[in-house]
Amino acid sequence: MSDVHRDLAPAALVRDIENNGADLLMEMGRAGGGEQREESGLRWTIGGSPIDYHNCVVEAVLAPTDVDEVIAASIQRMRERGVPGTWHVGPSMRPTDLAERLLRAGLTLGGSEPGMAADLHALNDDLPVPGGLRIERVRDEAGLAAWAQTLAQGFGEGEREATWVAATYRVLGYHADDGPWWHYLARLNGEPVGTSTVFLGAGVAGVYFVSTAPHMRGRGIGAATTLAGLVDARQAGYRIGILTSSTMGHAGYARLGFRDYCTIDLYEPALSGGVLRQADPGGTVGR
Repeated sequence: MSDVHRDLAPAALVRDIENNGADLLMEMGRAGGGEQREESGLRWTIGGSPIDYHNCVVEAVLAPTDVDEVIAASIQRMRERGVPGTWHVGPSMRPTDLAERLLRAGLTLGGSEPGMAADLHALNDDLPVPGGLRIERVRDEAGLAAWAQTLAQGFGEGEREATWVAATYRVLGYHADDGPWWHYLARLNGEPVGTSTVFLGAGVAGVYFVSTAPHMRGRGIGAATTLAGLVDARQAGYRIGILTSSTMGHAGYARLGFRDYCTIDLYEPALSGGVLRQADPGGTVGR
């Protein structure tokens, strides 16, 4: 546990948010068979997923003279692999005008995610939950199948994304207590109703794939499923939890004790029928 991070300074938490998210995306891309580019100041994974979010540039600290060439190369690799993709642009990325350069290259801002962090020793553990709610670690194929079916009901791209994520987790493994991947399934009176994943990477516990079945939302299930993984991480010796939030989940994470520390912006190359196309000569191209 010597690599566990305990620095609660805002600048350190921003680095934790960026690094845990980048490590998760690189590991999932590698497991999916994606092309990995990893060198000083640049990391991407492209081709390992049918989902744009997971074919991505996750780190770029580049000289102003190099950045336009790298942007063009990333778009070209997405086009050659026949996949949609994204640049995940956090506050550590350079040069400082990276966003403007991405827009000039024909990418569009597809959305932004608040980067949040919490001290696991200061979580709000006392949240109301429905009677009959039980949260379990995924330990076998039946559990993973139920997890994926639940995720498919209302997360991201639905069944398409959930099927790919479950297949990736089969490659990465999900059984070991000392492994970095922990998955949780919430059941209400036996019915699968919620999911979450904890990824232990970059010295912190990252929370991902939090979902609640649409007909069960607003009852505290998402917060409870999130909390279960964080409590396990705390018991394992971790001090810091991080996540990037959707608009829907933000208030629930705040009630748990998470606070905003940064924003991750998602820039997307232009698409036509789900396939990358050349940017218009004039610059920015919408979908």
